[in-house]
Amino acid sequence: MKLCRFNDDRLGLVEDGSVIDVSDALSALPALPACAYPLPCHDILIAGLADVRERIEQLRSDARIPLSDVTLLSPVANPGKLVAAPVNYQAHLDETVADPVTFSREHVRRIQETGLFLKATSSLVGAGATIDIHHPDRRTDHEIELAVVIGQRCKDVAPADALSVIAGYTIGLDITIRGPEERSLRKSLDTYSVLGPWLVTADEFGDPVGRDLVLTVDGEPRQTANTRDLILDVPALIAFASSYYTLHPGDVLFTGTPEGVGPIKPGERITASIGGIGEMQVDVVAR
Repeated sequence: MKLCRFNDDRLGLVEDGSVIDVSDALSALPALPACAYPLPCHDILIAGLADVRERIEQLRSDARIPLSDVTLLSPVANPGKLVAAPVNYQAHLDETVADPVTFSREHVRRIQETGLFLKATSSLVGAGATIDIHHPDRRTDHEIELAVVIGQRCKDVAPADALSVIAGYTIGLDITIRGPEERSLRKSLDTYSVLGPWLVTADEFGDPVGRDLVLTVDGEPRQTANTRDLILDVPALIAFASSYYTLHPGDVLFTGTPEGVGPIKPGERITASIGGIGEMQVDVVAR
């Protein structure tokens, strides 16, 4: 099942290039009292996804909206955290080592040494938004990644059990200012975390190994890779992350970008695709 959020927080089922509005399925979620405090630290749609999917099956209709007529939001509205894996493809590690001018030496280490990092949730947008360039005097790069959405509360997950805690998958763009500062700062600017175009549920997506990733800028190929080349694969990353953090429904794991990262500037268009998910186009603009 492919699920999107669109327009004014509507819920959509994506089929054959169109959207079926299934927002009434949200009534299957446990009601939250208005303005109640404290609110949960997870995404309630992802936490209640099984019930919502059951309701969606009852709401299928012939009324469809062309995808071109909707504005796509992030498929996850309220992730508790965005967890990201640095330098998780060997060829990307090789290119960072070969370019000390662009990639600060303190950030060029294997993922097992560096660990993971967090991106601010305030940086999150969907495919219908734009990437707004901050600090135009500095180099800002594109990074395509397979993004994994956690479906249940979990801690210390064994690699053999890791795929069972996943709600679904989506495309992630981890936009990055180059420089000596910590990754969490340089990657957490507004609009610098893009998820989209929709969430593909784990059962439909299947095995995350062997998925092609392609990113172009104005039609120019920049990044082409396959998830089989991840240094730490998806189960290993979930095990790694959950050994440090309790993961909650809606938490997003950016699994790392392959070689070919490069600069972007206002006026350009990024096209990103991952096998089994689809394609999204995002425009780059001046802030």
